[in-house]
Amino acid sequence: MRANFFATFFKEVVMKNMLARAGSMAGTVLLIGASQVLANEPKGEGAPDYSGITGMYYVLIGLILAYGVYDTFLKRS
Repeated sequence: MRANFFATFFKEVVMKNMLARAGSMAGTVLLIGASQVLANEPKGEGAPDYSGITGMYYVLIGLILAYGVYDTFLKRS
């Protein structure tokens, strides 16, 4: 019983570390994308440039899809 407790505890610690790394990587990607969006200033008259925000949306959608694949196929329960 005691060995089972330590094995479960170790798995929880490893999972928390993996989630912390994944969260920090996702945050970094979103911050880099946001800085590019904010750096895109309008250039006079005409239609606004949406290239920066479009990239940020694609990154966010990709992160959501990647989590769905992980949750569906790779997560062990």
